[in-house]
Amino acid sequence: MIIAGNDEAKRSKIWRVVTLVSSVLIILIAVYLLTRMFTTNPVVGNWESEDATIALKIEKNDTIQVDITDIAENTDAAVEMNYSVDMKSKIITITKDEEQIDKAVEKADGAYTKEDLENVLDDLDSSFSYSIDGNQMTLTEREYGEQFTFIRK
Repeated sequence: MIIAGNDEAKRSKIWRVVTLVSSVLIILIAVYLLTRMFTTNPVVGNWESEDATIALKIEKNDTIQVDITDIAENTDAAVEMNYSVDMKSKIITITKDEEQIDKAVEKADGAYTKEDLENVLDDLDSSFSYSIDGNQMTLTEREYGEQFTFIRK
């Protein structure tokens, strides 16, 4: 009823309050979106190689769960590796964890050897430049230029 009335002072006060609240809300949303966009780790998530032989589950706690299909006669392997990301330079460094490799070989119960597993993981044990375009991540090995392409799942 205040707005419908002919009291210009009250309408002006209500309008200022509405404008102030909406402005503060817009600023808070913008700050949230900007911090979210520039501070989150872009490589975190589930990724699968184009040929579906390697799946990466990259987690926030600097670990990667590497799932390898058909490492040896219908046998799959899962190994945890470590990584670090430099978001400014767009570089990801992935390192093997020998203890995790040994655990995976023990779980395999002779289905594959440590050498079989290390041969596959040696390709990932390096420093890569990463590029993310939509749902596709390309890892380019920094020393030799070998590329791996993964699709977000």
